[in-house]
Amino acid sequence: MTETIKYDVDSDGIATLTIDLPNTSMNVLNQQVMDELKELVGKIASDDKVKGAIVTSGKPAFLAGADLKMIEKMTGMAKTAGVEETFKEAYFINQLLRSIETSGKPFVAAINGLAMGGGLELCLACHYRVVADDPKIQLSQPEVKVGLMPGGGGTQRLPRLMGIQASAPYLLQGKSMSPQEALGFGVVHEVVSGDQLLSAAKKWLMEKGDPVAPWDKKGFKVPGGAGAMDPRSVQVFIAGAAMVQKETLRNYPAALAILSAVYEGTQIPIDQGLDVESKYFASLLLGPTAGNMIRTLFINKGAADKLIRRPKDVEKTTISKLGVLGAGMMGAGIAFVSAKAGMEVVLIDREQALAEKGKAYSEGLVKKNVQRKRMTQEKGDALLARIKPTTDFAELDGCDLVIEAVFEDAKVKADATVKAEAVIGKAAVFGSNTSTMPITGLAKNSKRPDRFIGIHFFSPVEKMPLVEIIKGKKTGDEALARALDYVAQIRKTPVVVNDGRGFYTSRVVSTFVNEGMLMLTEGVKPALIENGGRMAGMPVGPLSLADEVSLELTYHIKETMRQALAGKYIPDGTDTLIDHMVLELKRLGKKNGKGFYEYPEGAKKHLWPGLAEICPPAPEQPDVEDVKKRILYRQALETVRCMEEGVLMNASDADVGAIFGWGFAPFTGGPLSLIDTVGVEKFVAECKGLAKKYGVRFKPPKYLRDMAAKGETFYKQAA
Repeated sequence: MTETIKYDVDSDGIATLTIDLPNTSMNVLNQQVMDELKELVGKIASDDKVKGAIVTSGKPAFLAGADLKMIEKMTGMAKTAGVEETFKEAYFINQLLRSIETSGKPFVAAINGLAMGGGLELCLACHYRVVADDPKIQLSQPEVKVGLMPGGGGTQRLPRLMGIQASAPYLLQGKSMSPQEALGFGVVHEVVSGDQLLSAAKKWLMEKGDPVAPWDKKGFKVPGGAGAMDPRSVQVFIAGAAMVQKETLRNYPAALAILSAVYEGTQIPIDQGLDVESKYFASLLLGPTAGNMIRTLFINKGAADKLIRRPKDVEKTTISKLGVLGAGMMGAGIAFVSAKAGMEVVLIDREQALAEKGKAYSEGLVKKNVQRKRMTQEKGDALLARIKPTTDFAELDGCDLVIEAVFEDAKVKADATVKAEAVIGKAAVFGSNTSTMPITGLAKNSKRPDRFIGIHFFSPVEKMPLVEIIKGKKTGDEALARALDYVAQIRKTPVVVNDGRGFYTSRVVSTFVNEGMLMLTEGVKPALIENGGRMAGMPVGPLSLADEVSLELTYHIKETMRQALAGKYIPDGTDTLIDHMVLELKRLGKKNGKGFYEYPEGAKKHLWPGLAEICPPAPEQPDVEDVKKRILYRQALETVRCMEEGVLMNASDADVGAIFGWGFAPFTGGPLSLIDTVGVEKFVAECKGLAKKYGVRFKPPKYLRDMAAKGETFYKQAA
């Protein structure tokens, strides 16, 4: 008896296989499903009473791809199993799905919901495909987004159905197609109403029931041509290879593996093509990228989204009324995402006009969403009605949570805290959106520091997925639970860290920016710095990010630290450059159209030519690999220091926070995954070399040296 697939044969000899994993909201292709499918396919093939089979789902979705935890285990196994065993593991699903295709019995996929990755590949292995007429249904091969490629025939069957050129965006970019699009491409045969799905599937089996796939029939040709001599397909591969290299900068091997599998596999019979696909799939399992990306971007992010760091013994709360202090860009963004989640929002600023301007930000976003049909006007109007701009702190009465997002000045923040706490109830929690100022210090202005916490958003709030929750020394579990419940309510990903200047994200991202500025002062050409940053996997170069953040803000943060630390302040080598840019040249960054870049109206930004006078280029320039290493290793070392000091409590929050907070090279899996991939001992040795060459900031901390001596890694340690 099978547990994940219900099996039934009707009086007409039609078997129905209903995939329905127990105790889950979504079907995934895990080992048990594959084992049971193998058993049932064999049963159908050998049973003369069975004329054909329908594969469908007992859940609203058909099958949401392979179980990523299973894939992660496969990548872990590949590190020790070797090439032959890894290929065997990779080839299993292709063998299974090919057994459906060659069983001698016709199979129909009755697709009642989204079919992604291995779910779509299961459908493609069936001889006929019927999908429900629902525009919300998505059919896709999104494996490239996790550093992988289709491993169940997707690179072979999709091009044989659609043609190589048409299939490229779906394989290389992970694009989704609707049922109607799939019908137009010939990926499915029928689109019917949901209540007619099974009857349409059975009708085809009873009337036609052809058990031979098109590519198994004599004379089959790939639509649009295939092969090294076909000019139509050659064009695709020449342009495709160039585009892949441009987009991935050689950091993501999956896209090139997909292109290679399609090129080689479509020139040969399907069985050999599936062998080719499994070979490339195995090569990705043997490399570090897929495992690192799956672990951080999906498994660990998923755990964070489920509030794994939430205190278990605190009752769950729902925020009904939120106070936001400060209606600038951050406060306005917080107000929007909170009102969108259904909260009543009190948006306070020192002048009514400023508060109204903050609400106007939401009005602009609503207008865009309505124009792009992401929101109805009715819903947009309701969202805006929930935001009340005011100068009156008395309006905070009844708030469950207050978030302070005023100017980064201790006195301004203290004043806002005192005024808010004079109004809010005893059960309310006060959160500060500061990006650098220690929460414990700010909490001294509070009469109840146990209900004071850091809630650090990233700009622009409505787009950035991460929120950094910072525990002060006296922050209690109720405040932490309330903050996490709020982040879940606005559908963002939280990471939890302990207090410290700059916390985690601001502290580490500043090293990325600083390293770029230090290279500039050393005479490294700005274009090399910027290109090196992007080639290392960062979304933008460090000088570009410095402009985005604002050189003026960087100056103010440095000035605040100078005053706070007094004689203990240690210049980091960029102070003179920043002071000169801001105080003397008035180049404040993107905000005033002048920074390390020029921002001409109506044209693309470009590096400011005057940089050559301030920081003359050195006669000898470093290799780009050296620039890339400095950029990534500097951030990774600061992350380790955050672990050593207890600011970070675990490796998964470090990596999730880095990728989703400031865009640390996703292909690495995050800074600590990067160190594990390089090897802790090797990383320590390389950092010692960098320290001799560039300075003490690259000296590996004792925490890391001890790990190297013990043969530890961050993720084994975390386990």
